[in-house]
Amino acid sequence: MNASALEAPGAEDDEAPDASCELREATVPAALHQHRLDKALAQLVPEFSRSYLQQLLAQGAVTVDGQTAGKPAQKVHAASRVVVEMRPTQQSQAFKPENLPLDVVHEDEHLLVVNKPAGLVVHPAPGNWSGTLLNALLGRDAQAAQVPRAGIVHRLDKDTSGLMVVARSRAAMDALVRMIAAREVSRQYLALGWGAWRGPAQRRVEAAIGRDPRQRLRMAVVDLALHPGKPARTDFQLLDGTEQACLVRCTLHTGRTHQIRVHMASLGHPLVGDGLYGGAAGAGLQRQALHAYRLAFMHPMTGQALECLAEPPPDMGAACEMWGLRYNALPGAA
Repeated sequence: MNASALEAPGAEDDEAPDASCELREATVPAALHQHRLDKALAQLVPEFSRSYLQQLLAQGAVTVDGQTAGKPAQKVHAASRVVVEMRPTQQSQAFKPENLPLDVVHEDEHLLVVNKPAGLVVHPAPGNWSGTLLNALLGRDAQAAQVPRAGIVHRLDKDTSGLMVVARSRAAMDALVRMIAAREVSRQYLALGWGAWRGPAQRRVEAAIGRDPRQRLRMAVVDLALHPGKPARTDFQLLDGTEQACLVRCTLHTGRTHQIRVHMASLGHPLVGDGLYGGAAGAGLQRQALHAYRLAFMHPMTGQALECLAEPPPDMGAACEMWGLRYNALPGAA
């Protein structure tokens, strides 16, 4: 039997397989004699990723000649019988509908605008395979399953609150992706930074962002001649300030990872609660004080102007009140 051929388990199996799992059986060919088990599995069951097969090994879902195999480095022998129980993993089960509350600011047949709370992860990822915005979208609308990533076209960090646009059809999704790339979607944020604002009330930061060469888990302003990165531009306008903190409107012109957080830190005003970029917690805020309050664009299917606003959540509102920072009516476009 060649390495890619797979058999259905025979009637000689001592136990009936779990009806919820699929069993894969293969005979080790001579070409794989004395190979590591994990490498042999990658060839015997090539349609599944190595990481998935390694998870199955760790779970005891692989047997060799009837004995449970738990070590990836175990050697296999020609003609040995390998059985793999294709158990569902957290990752394989991630794209499932869940009945989670959503604050929908705008809805039509083509798109949604939702007000994401702080703490909600946008897309399933390691450590957050469920309870995400994607799961909530799938649970709210069966149509979302027909659109890649349930219609998500941009993201907010887990601990950033505010407005996001979500497509409800492939046509709307493709159009929104093009519009975001062409910078035709206007996005404004409210940010609460540490310290008295420095310099003019309106400032523009054009500084490339890439992986911090000293700490790869965070981003940083980088010199493109020395480090990889991408150009980034943010406009800032001071709304109110004290000696302790400043309330700033931020307008994104590019959408780099952690862009506002990095640019604010580069100005000497790390966000309140943003420990990753030097901002201590304060005024009851344990998460970065950043809220996407305004989203404006021409509707991709109807051509009508659409503007959505969302008041800052209670934690940011309470912090502003504690420090005497006023935002009153939400400011519009720059």
